Amino acid sequence: MSTPFPPDAVEAIKRHMNDDHTDDALIIVRGLGGRPDATEAVTSDVDAEAIEFTVDGGERVRVPWGETLTERPQVRKAVVVLYRQACEKLGIAWRSEH
Repeated sequence: MSTPFPPDAVEAIKRHMNDDHTDDALIIVRGLGGRPDATEAVTSDVDAEAIEFTVDGGERVRVPWGETLTERPQVRKAVVVLYRQACEKLGIAWRSEH
């Protein structure tokens, strides 16, 4: 896993996802991570190719961005894209504040 993000940036992204977007992470895992039965998803890593979640306290699930990220500001947009794709796949409406 290569990453253009320094360790402090990865930690900040993980902290933000785990503090503010746990529901979004779970939707991504259920819709795009192959775990429709998941009950918890914790963001455990971020790199240029994917975001990784620890699901239900154990299994690690990587969800590819769909493109290679090269800058930290791309992460927010990429997460929103994954969230919306997952909502569409699950047949649920996404929140408008994204």
